[in-house]
Amino acid sequence: MLYGIAAAAIALLLTALLAAALRGPALRLRLIERRSRRAVPLSGGVAVVAVTLTVVAVGDRSSGGSGTGGLLAAGGAVALLGLADDVWRLRRRVLAGGTAVAALCVAPYAEAGVATALLGAVWVVGVTMGLRGLDHADGLAGAVGVLAAFGVAACAAVDVMDGVAGLASVLAAALTGFLLHNWHPARAGLGSCGSMAAGFVIAAGAVQVRAGFGVAESAGVLFALSALAAADALLVLAARRPFGRAGGRGGPDHLAHRLRRLGLTVPGVTVLLGLLAFCGVLTGVLAHAGWIGAGALWWVVGATLLVAFALSRVPVHEPRRSVSSQVGAPLRVRNG
Repeated sequence: MLYGIAAAAIALLLTALLAAALRGPALRLRLIERRSRRAVPLSGGVAVVAVTLTVVAVGDRSSGGSGTGGLLAAGGAVALLGLADDVWRLRRRVLAGGTAVAALCVAPYAEAGVATALLGAVWVVGVTMGLRGLDHADGLAGAVGVLAAFGVAACAAVDVMDGVAGLASVLAAALTGFLLHNWHPARAGLGSCGSMAAGFVIAAGAVQVRAGFGVAESAGVLFALSALAAADALLVLAARRPFGRAGGRGGPDHLAHRLRRLGLTVPGVTVLLGLLAFCGVLTGVLAHAGWIGAGALWWVVGATLLVAFALSRVPVHEPRRSVSSQVGAPLRVRNG
């Protein structure tokens, strides 16, 4: 218990310091992201990954091992893939394919069976890409990641899976240290390196915790733990189809963008969406622990769909104009 608290405190402090120290090198290397015409250095993701891997690896060596070596290695590989995306802007199918390979390497085949483990790997890819999709607003991906990681840690602690609980707790603490630099206006960004690694560890850890439980209830718990990322992905995919836009492209049509259109401030959007994420995570943890019935998970599903549908009514895209109406019109660069 005391060791876990100390490891989390160290991870928080080291991440806050390292993210600040890497801002200069990230700017010089042009490892940046454009947000509202501001250049945000992507030093936070590298700091979160480096500190999490280091703290957990040192703890494993001192305690004789916790059984999370495979998850650490796979998470590190996904982080490198995300870092390559930050530098060279890889195609999303490449990111999803690499994440799928890593997820298949740590899927709990023995505990859950091959078919269920494969479904879990698909879910890991979805959550990983979903958290990456949330990394477009100051503080949002970090806040959602903190809540989901704490939720996975709580679920693992209930089942006395100390290795997964420790890893998720350290990740949550590292993301908290990163948030000190990512709150609006952000001075450091998470990038694909940090968001994909965090999403992967959270999702893969949750799948390992739920291995051996009923498939339907496990699907509900996993959905609750990552409901906000799911809502954002569902909204984007459903809203882009009528306009002929690819689901994988960037664009100002996520949950946060639509709430901003309604007049909320950037911190206000993060707080509101964080509260929604907290409700989902809390429901998932309580259902996993058996303190509430599995029926409560359906309320999370319903609320997620309701939020996605309600915000889909907020206009963000202009209707596609016919070719004849565009003759003589000035060319425009499409956002995203």
